Amino acid sequence: MVSSSPFRFRRPLRGPARAAAETAWVLLAGFGVWLVVAYLGVLPRPYLQLPALAVAGCLFPLRRRFPVPVLLALAALTGAASCVGPVTAATAYTVARRTVRARTRARLLGAAAALLVVCATLCAPWLGPGPLPYGPALGLVLTPTAVLVPGLVGTAYGQQRRLVRALRERGDAAERARRLADSEARTHERSRIAAEMHDLLGHRLSLISLHAGGLELALERADPELREEAVLVRRTTRDALRELRQALGVLGPLGRDTGAEALTDATGTRADIEALVAGSRDGGVAVGLDWTGPDLDGRPAGVRRAVHRVVREALTNVHRYAGAAHVAVTVAHDEETVRVTVRNGAPPAAPARDQGTGRGLAGLRERVELLGGTFAAAPLPSGGFRVEAALPAEPGEAPAPRREEVPGTGDGAPAAPPPAERGTAQALTLALGLAGLSALTALGTLFVYATAPHRDAGPRPLPRVGMTYGEVTGSGVTDNAAVRAAATGREPPRPPGTAGCVYPFAGATEFRPGSLTIARYCFDAAQRLVAIDRFTVPSVRDTTPWETP
Repeated sequence: MVSSSPFRFRRPLRGPARAAAETAWVLLAGFGVWLVVAYLGVLPRPYLQLPALAVAGCLFPLRRRFPVPVLLALAALTGAASCVGPVTAATAYTVARRTVRARTRARLLGAAAALLVVCATLCAPWLGPGPLPYGPALGLVLTPTAVLVPGLVGTAYGQQRRLVRALRERGDAAERARRLADSEARTHERSRIAAEMHDLLGHRLSLISLHAGGLELALERADPELREEAVLVRRTTRDALRELRQALGVLGPLGRDTGAEALTDATGTRADIEALVAGSRDGGVAVGLDWTGPDLDGRPAGVRRAVHRVVREALTNVHRYAGAAHVAVTVAHDEETVRVTVRNGAPPAAPARDQGTGRGLAGLRERVELLGGTFAAAPLPSGGFRVEAALPAEPGEAPAPRREEVPGTGDGAPAAPPPAERGTAQALTLALGLAGLSALTALGTLFVYATAPHRDAGPRPLPRVGMTYGEVTGSGVTDNAAVRAAATGREPPRPPGTAGCVYPFAGATEFRPGSLTIARYCFDAAQRLVAIDRFTVPSVRDTTPWETP
């Protein structure tokens, strides 16, 4: 079977090559997370997380042999180093997919999630975001992407895989049962054919033996030499009849039709088919016969009996499952082909639940194909059913080759994709899923680290003597022209060695009406702070327009 996909898929990797490729992919995803977080500069000690990623890469190939300890160890490493999250996610997926018992799987994933949060909390002051409350936050952010979501996906895929395997086994069992039933039907039909051949040849051989006995008596006095030849013919015929009975006679009771349905020389002729149609009409079925061409009395017995069997089996099925439907029987006979068609319409009421085993149709197919013909039986779109057989008018000595059905396939059944295509599509899906989880891990880590206070965060240091001019201005102390103007002429003497002073606006405060407290920062020639003075000067209050001076 040729796949309809325009792409060619290689055979999936097996054994050590597959394990190496999986390990390399998860390590690459983890390194990508570390690279993004470290590049943005939020990690306090970024290079301490690389050894944890290396240890995770050594533990990952052991996840199938030791699933529980490997998953718990990777969860603990993820709490200390978020770049191990993709490795833990792949491990959680594999463990959840391979664990059959739901309670065991839930406990294992819950323990891994709890261990991740605990380790993130304990490592937060040294390797994590810093303050203790942000450790649990980082653990709660990493738990869904590293444990819970991959575990749920692995659980769903594992259940689907086990369900598909069970359905496939049931389908295989049903297919074997169907093939066994078809084989039994073919065997039964061959037994019926053998019984018919036994009756036909036995009758002919008996006639030959009878005539040879009469010839023996007639030649007893007339020609003794020819009498010996007649005796030889009679004995040979008797031996052939005995051997035929030994070979085929045991099959006679299995397939021989007896009573009113016994096969005779008139079987399959127009009179015989009309009798079958008349019997169905007497049973309450509306049957119409359309015969085209000459009668079949000059055709071989195998063809006539096949025509009889097709019509009789089709009418029997109509009596069982569509007794109220109209039936049309068509026989078309020409020099090369005998075509038989039995078509019935949809029954007025719904058919019974028991639709039969189909063994009768399988037997008909066997009989027709042994004669070199074709057989088809299928439901009609209108709700009816059609049985059609095309037989050669003069079958050859060798029957046409039978069509062998490929196991696991059937007419109209959808073809399953090749294993290589399924494996490649599954690998691509898992790779994209791991990439998405890695991106979420990086975003969650960045969010927690961005919201946590930095280690150098806090109030700016107050200016003190000895600081440089740049350090003082960096703390927010800058000169203000209005404050300098208010201090001019009213400030105390500057300290010795002062090269310049700064009068910041933040230092000017009016504690009581009419006075303004000013802060003065004096620097020497080396631009170092030598004094911080505070003094009070009178403040000037503007008169409002409606006040009288």
